Amino acid sequence: MSDSEIADFVEKTKKMITSAGGEILLEDKMGRRRLTHPINHVRDGFYVFMKFKSEPQPIAELNQQMRVNELVMRCGIFHIEERKAKPVPVKKAPVAEAPKQA
Repeated sequence: MSDSEIADFVEKTKKMITSAGGEILLEDKMGRRRLTHPINHVRDGFYVFMKFKSEPQPIAELNQQMRVNELVMRCGIFHIEERKAKPVPVKKAPVAEAPKQA
């Protein structure tokens, strides 16, 4: 697979997400890397990491498209819930007593 094919595929994926009302938060093209074990007799692959926000329905469609696309060897789509920061209690330092004067 050439670099232009990879770039086209990444752009199509981004358009699919944004056209469904999603938002791309982060995109990291990690480049070609050697796989730890061959997948269908292929020894290297191009890794792309995308972080995005979207409603559930477009994600199901994206997952289906990734499964049937011959260019994609492996794909992982994960749901990450936003965590609200818990207030941290502030501990007061002990106050030193003033020395007594006689």
